[in-house]
Amino acid sequence: MIIAKVVGHVWATKKEDSLSGLKLMVVKKLSGGESFVAVDVVGAGIGERVLTVSGSTARRAVGKDDLPVDCAIVGIIDAIEVDKEARTKNE
Repeated sequence: MIIAKVVGHVWATKKEDSLSGLKLMVVKKLSGGESFVAVDVVGAGIGERVLTVSGSTARRAVGKDDLPVDCAIVGIIDAIEVDKEARTKNE
């Protein structure tokens, strides 16, 4: 899993038919800063920190192994604790 922050939406009127009805979001890794597109299966919003999965795990999260998807948002993070230092959702 990768921790990321949702930074935007993707709208694509022309796309593979199997992607119809899926919410596409732009997420940015918290460490490393790389941005990528992920299918949102949990209803995340811009500004939220999320858990993402990739590869076949992402396709399973969406519920279809034959989708052209390699990343999915599978959780919205409420808090992160590292070395006993709690970081809240608003940080």
